[in-house]
Amino acid sequence: MVLRKIAVFAVILAILAGCGGNSDKTTETSGALKVGLVTDVGGVNDQSFNQSAWEGLQRFRDESGSVVSYIESKDESNYSPNIDTYVDQEVDLLWGIGFMMGDAIAQAGKDYSDMQFAIIDYAYSPDQVPNNNVTGIVFSAEECSFLVGYIAGKVSKTGKVGHVNGIASPTMESFAVGYYAGVLTANPGAVVMGQYSGSFGDPAAGKNIANQYFAAGADIIYQAAGGTGAGVIEAAREQGKWAIGVDIDQNYIAPDNVLTSALKRVDNAIYDVSNSMLKGAFKGGGTLLYNLKNSGVGYATTGNHIPPEVIAEVEAIKAKIISGEQKVPATAAELEALFPGKYTMAAVN
Repeated sequence: MVLRKIAVFAVILAILAGCGGNSDKTTETSGALKVGLVTDVGGVNDQSFNQSAWEGLQRFRDESGSVVSYIESKDESNYSPNIDTYVDQEVDLLWGIGFMMGDAIAQAGKDYSDMQFAIIDYAYSPDQVPNNNVTGIVFSAEECSFLVGYIAGKVSKTGKVGHVNGIASPTMESFAVGYYAGVLTANPGAVVMGQYSGSFGDPAAGKNIANQYFAAGADIIYQAAGGTGAGVIEAAREQGKWAIGVDIDQNYIAPDNVLTSALKRVDNAIYDVSNSMLKGAFKGGGTLLYNLKNSGVGYATTGNHIPPEVIAEVEAIKAKIISGEQKVPATAAELEALFPGKYTMAAVN
């Protein structure tokens, strides 16, 4: 469960104390580190958040001379064995990528109190990680999703847009909710079609859903579904429509058909925490929040597909979100209060 209030408070502590959380013991290191990364399903070539995580760790390696490696998870049954492999190797820091690894990382933190762990897209309450050796990293995905949704609402010529999500969870709900809110803020009369694909590694499923939405009149589809989203982009390319990427700038996949991408800087988080540990400033435990204010999320303009006047509007809204003037919903209930009856995320077919 993503504990947003805890995350917001924890990031303030992190800013004051370097890069850390609620432990009173700073991890001291000397020389290069040994860092392991366990991917979620989809692997390091998913063109999404696993890839971004590995890129961040490679940047840390190149700058520090540290030893880094990864193990790919094919399904959920691989999480604990992959974690145990790195425990046996006695790495200094072990990264888990994705909220689906939350339980496995928490258990490892309990079992191996002398090791440091960090996880992307998960925040823990203190009772879940009593040894203060697990750091959660969360992102305000609703903020970057709002911005690309606003772009979709302004650019769409049919007034119909789509959203393909991964596996239902509070984290993934924030992607969808932010997008809906952005679209409807830009165009209150727009129709938004959304569905969970039930997977982060099934491009065929993503393509199938996208084709259904294009057939129903959508001309832009936002995908937040890891490797499944590759199918959405492929459908857009084949049909001459627009796709919106996620996590990294995905314009390179289909330069003429990726309108923009919602950026979630997993690479920066991986680099920041690993580098902080190398410098001896790392405090295990707690939660770090990456958002628009600290450039942890954003949107891409590669390809120059977004009209300049729309970019100007988006930049103005971005400034209002940072200042707090523009509120962005993060849950279905918050969206319902703003746009009653507009949120319809279908379950997996």
